Amino acid sequence: MKKILYLFMAAGMFLASCDNDLDIPNPNSPTVDQFWQNSTDAQQGINAIYSTLHRGPIVLWQWFYYTVRSDEAFSRSPRVDIPNNMDKFLITNYNFGELNWIYGDNYIGIFRANQALANIPDIEMDETLKARLLGEAKFFRGYFYYNLASLYGNVPLILEPSRPTDLPENATRAEVWAQAARDLTEAAEVLPTSYSGNDLGRVTKGAAYALLAKVYMQQRNWDAARVPLEWLVTGEGKDVYNLVPDFRHNFLSTTENNVESVFEWQFATNESEFTDNDVQTPNHNYGSPLAQFIAPANVGFSDAEIHRWVLNEFNEQTANGQRDPRVAASFFFDFMDERGPASTMIYGQTFEQRYGATDNRVWLRKFSNDAEPGRNGEGFRSANNYRYIRYADVLLMYAEVLNELGRTAEAYPHVDRVRQRAGLRTLTQAKPGLSQEAFRLQIEHERVTELAGEGHRWNDLDRWGYFENEEKLKVLIQRDPAFSTFRLDRHRILPLPQRDVDINPNLKQNPNY
Repeated sequence: MKKILYLFMAAGMFLASCDNDLDIPNPNSPTVDQFWQNSTDAQQGINAIYSTLHRGPIVLWQWFYYTVRSDEAFSRSPRVDIPNNMDKFLITNYNFGELNWIYGDNYIGIFRANQALANIPDIEMDETLKARLLGEAKFFRGYFYYNLASLYGNVPLILEPSRPTDLPENATRAEVWAQAARDLTEAAEVLPTSYSGNDLGRVTKGAAYALLAKVYMQQRNWDAARVPLEWLVTGEGKDVYNLVPDFRHNFLSTTENNVESVFEWQFATNESEFTDNDVQTPNHNYGSPLAQFIAPANVGFSDAEIHRWVLNEFNEQTANGQRDPRVAASFFFDFMDERGPASTMIYGQTFEQRYGATDNRVWLRKFSNDAEPGRNGEGFRSANNYRYIRYADVLLMYAEVLNELGRTAEAYPHVDRVRQRAGLRTLTQAKPGLSQEAFRLQIEHERVTELAGEGHRWNDLDRWGYFENEEKLKVLIQRDPAFSTFRLDRHRILPLPQRDVDINPNLKQNPNY
């Protein structure tokens, strides 16, 4: 899959400019009529959709709104607009750049998917490949609408290639979820279970089913979510996916696309970016800037940090009386090495050397490149893939759904698998016979210790009702004081870009903004 990254940017830039509404066409630019002629065009058009994941707002700032805005993390960036807008709910500028870029880049992805879905059916090509490519386009349109529903709620539903003259109206959040579910259902029907060779890393049937389950779970449609999860856990998917023995292998560049990976974003370093004679592609970067922005101080920008309460969740010893190995694999902090700051290594220096013996800051380690020999800092072009959906996530989702359906006893084995990989006693041994409510709280704990910082926390809190009543909001405030400015009637979703509202009379701003 990384080999086709070099097709992404060029194809993406072409497709994003394929409109014929100008009175004077640019003779140097290809048009839609000239493209979409054969199977090569079809595959390059689909590759352009994948390239949307490499755009900074999607890989970087979207993570901030899912994670830093939640109670897991916070920001004390010197750029005060980052903590104000992404952490403290002090949103006063509805045209804040990063907020609007996420919105716009998800629609860029939708535009690319809509072009593929509109044009590929008319191409004469292998029908099996055609069906697969259309499935990939539907998967991504469903994924982009999943983000828009999660973050902005009442956004326009655009299902055809858009034009500058279009003035789409709001859809309801429920309607956006429904469209994402339709796209992902249709994608799952035609996508293969796996790939090999240069296609490794493309979206699969399992990825579509896992994301479909997330869409249904956000609507608390537990029975609908059960069906795709059963395919993954007890059906055909159980022979495709498993947990890797070492938790840390989910975050190393040397162990990418492993058996636990369900939906993995592919990143790479483009060596030709650094040559003098490669002038064909204006945007050469296929890597991720995320590690640079969230890496510890003096290593990266330290624009995001983890709340210390998250570390306290790892309070259960393994069956052998050791500390949960996931804590040191997940975070940079003073006691990564249990002997303390003088023995804890952070990119070639001890924690004490870098920050002193009493600093209690915590940073996320999962996206880092500190395992690479000789690394003394991060950069803007990380080639370390982002494992967006892991099989451990799927197992915990399935356990949650079974519990919500009143099948708590059946949910235990799936949590047990995740805990056993970490060396903990099974939940069956540690806490047998939990009530539905007690098991629900246990799932909240298990998702923190397994998935902290991976971009799911905001939707977890939303699904669990933390943004719907004062009592649950008080719990968030205890963990993260930023929630003291959270308004239940406003901040569950973000404002729509005001510039879009101002130029489109059919688009209404979200409530109470």
